[in-house]
Amino acid sequence: MTPRLFCPRPLSPGTELALPDEAAHHAVRVLRLRAGDSLTLFSGDGSEYEAQIAHVTSRAVSVRLLERRMVERESPLKITLVQALIAGERMDYVVQKAVELGAFAIAPVATARGVTRLDGLRAERRLEHWRHIVVAACEQCGRNRLPLIDPPGELRAWLQRSSRAHTRLLLAPDASLTLGKLRVPEGTIELLVGPEGGLAPEECSQALAAGFQAVRLGPRTLRTETAGPAALAAIAALWGDWR
Repeated sequence: MTPRLFCPRPLSPGTELALPDEAAHHAVRVLRLRAGDSLTLFSGDGSEYEAQIAHVTSRAVSVRLLERRMVERESPLKITLVQALIAGERMDYVVQKAVELGAFAIAPVATARGVTRLDGLRAERRLEHWRHIVVAACEQCGRNRLPLIDPPGELRAWLQRSSRAHTRLLLAPDASLTLGKLRVPEGTIELLVGPEGGLAPEECSQALAAGFQAVRLGPRTLRTETAGPAALAAIAALWGDWR
């Protein structure tokens, strides 16, 4: 499989350019690419470029762009995963899998029962960290558009925002309705997942008042880092591009 690298610069066939420092380091130090090796570059505009390593020095890597390909790998369903903040690597896992499973956007939110709180500089650092995970996941899974990831915020404030989503789903283990019994959703979807201890009753009430519909995935209660990716996979199989 040809290595893929994100290159947030103007790309054009027949030109030669220097890779950004991070991409150059990954190409040479991690992937061990050398002059003459092939790779694929994408800038996030939906296309990808066949390229070849032209020169490698101790300080820079230049590539020659050969051909532009329009390859659309985005899901037909625009799903925003509204994920309650969870600790460390488990949140990283959710972000990574949401990208692989086709989420259009990810909104990390602080909840009443959540143990993770982010603000100020710490929130900025985590957001930058998640953006790196988004890029790496897109490089791995073949997506040529980067999913959006919102700065961390409070669930209550997020619910008070106006929304144009056609379908709003709240994952709840005790809901009577399952995904398979829903009408085929049209347009955009918002999927809300609570923290380790679940959403507080008042948060569930606020979500339902905001137009969310409670659904369950099955008879077993899933961990919060499992629920979002599992729901995204089920939605892709029921109505998306896994059919």
